[in-house]
Amino acid sequence: MRLSSVLPVLIWGRAYRRADLVADLLAAVVVTILLVPQGLAYATLAGLPPEVGLYASIAPVLAYALLGTSRALAVGPVAVLSLMSLTAAGMVAPPGTPAFAEASALLALLSGAMLVLMGVLRLGFLANLLSHPVVSAFISASALLIALSQVRHLLGLPPADGTSAAETIAALARTLPETDAETLAVGGFALLFLAWSRRGAQPLLVRLGLPAAAAAAAARAAPALAVAAGMAAVVLLGLEADGVRTLGAIPAGLPPLALPALEAGRIVPLLLPAFLIALIGFVESVSVAQTLAARRRETVRPDQELVALGAANLAAGLTGGFSVTGGFARSVVNFDAGARTPAAGAFTALGILSAVLFLGPALAPLPHAVLAATIIVSVLSLIDLGVPRTLLAYSRPDFAAYVATALATIAVGVEAGVVAGVLFTIGVTLWRTSRPHVAIVGQVPGTQHYRNVRRHAVITRPEILSVRIDESLSHLNVRTIEAFLLAEIAARPEVRHLVLMCSGINAIDASGLEMLEALTHRLAEAGVLLHLSEVKGPVMDRLRKTRFLAALSGRVFLSQHEAVRTLAEDAPAGHPPPPGRPPHGEARAEADSRPASAGQGGAGPA
Repeated sequence: MRLSSVLPVLIWGRAYRRADLVADLLAAVVVTILLVPQGLAYATLAGLPPEVGLYASIAPVLAYALLGTSRALAVGPVAVLSLMSLTAAGMVAPPGTPAFAEASALLALLSGAMLVLMGVLRLGFLANLLSHPVVSAFISASALLIALSQVRHLLGLPPADGTSAAETIAALARTLPETDAETLAVGGFALLFLAWSRRGAQPLLVRLGLPAAAAAAAARAAPALAVAAGMAAVVLLGLEADGVRTLGAIPAGLPPLALPALEAGRIVPLLLPAFLIALIGFVESVSVAQTLAARRRETVRPDQELVALGAANLAAGLTGGFSVTGGFARSVVNFDAGARTPAAGAFTALGILSAVLFLGPALAPLPHAVLAATIIVSVLSLIDLGVPRTLLAYSRPDFAAYVATALATIAVGVEAGVVAGVLFTIGVTLWRTSRPHVAIVGQVPGTQHYRNVRRHAVITRPEILSVRIDESLSHLNVRTIEAFLLAEIAARPEVRHLVLMCSGINAIDASGLEMLEALTHRLAEAGVLLHLSEVKGPVMDRLRKTRFLAALSGRVFLSQHEAVRTLAEDAPAGHPPPPGRPPHGEARAEADSRPASAGQGGAGPA
């Protein structure tokens, strides 16, 4: 293995130019302005002191810059992982205690170790445990939970226990009469300003004569402007004395370098949450990285991304931080600001470090309500209501998985939502595999193509039954397929040849092989020969290692047309059906038909 494959910095670092340096520095300035309020906000969301959010934006960013393959991904705290960290660490110690902070760092350490191990073992495919509908449902439901959890900060209400929507709403209802008017005014103004700035700031700045690129960069600085305005209001109007809660003094200094206590009593409860955080973080990060890489025709290596994200989380755990991943918002800002290499992330880390060292006292009057507004506006943009509408029209099983994941996340909590999503993803996959699409096919007149008899006017021969199986043969579906084939043969006493068109079969497991062996013997006893056509190379390679081909009653043909032509040489010529009418009197069917009953050919696009 080449060293450059383990350290991608050796690849882009050799070609680093002065133009890259200028572009990366400018991008780092923009992202730093965004990350400071975000880091503070996500730390409070995770139940940690505000400065921890800044700690989590320094060493992890440097680690990813050395090991990551994406040139635009910006790593740091994100809303969903912050909420998951709060829930998981809360099982070990109460939020706000030193033991809770240590549990959060330990959680990052465990998830980082898991990510690195997955990368070394090339287990990037584990991300496929979560389908896109499930990830979308989980993120949307988590965003709703996060927004609800921040409402109390906007209203100046005391902290509440519980992480489910019902618990949060109940706590809000009980304490609503305690709303602080000054806090609501500060938070409400910040919320309205940030919501407007997402759509209205850039067009307004362009109308005022600012170039489009500069207007876009200025619009993204809206959170920093809201933070500055909130602090100014607290200082000038004396709002802290009126009950507006602020961050208070933020300690200046380097992030602490320490290994969390590795005690079994803490590690065991955090193992499952650490794996779920690693899984969600990787899925979110690699999807963002691949999207941005595609815009520049660059490539991202998922297995190396596992290692890089793992190293980032290890760095977070060792420097008093909490779980991190590649964030969508900051990565898009980094990309649009012109970042050309991961060095932009390293410069961003230096900017955050400067903020930790020198801006701590200046951030003391920052209202919690402004940070809450920043979080709410940020996470509400993650809710995509178009996904469930599309799924309902396109795929009912995926829609069911979406609803189940969203409900589990909202009603029980984020961990339950992830587990429900994984289980439903697996369940939907098993359900689809166990109900394979099988079609009886015939020849399209004047061609060598064979298509579904229920969708096309095709030529068939009474003595030859051609069946296309559009799924790999596995223990999940072989009984269904065998029952379908035997029922079709029983319904057609004139059939002497059954040809399985295997163009859609990518693999045959041991159960599938056993089914084919039993099928050839049962058909032979009934006077029917079993043939195969269009068998893929890898499948044929495995079949050659068995006794099946020697025991096969028929032959293996290169193409379906060759099979039908050869088998029909000694049989009466077939007759094409009347134009526009399917053969054998079978009606066309638009609905998807599975081999659930005898005498029914599967429907499909072909």
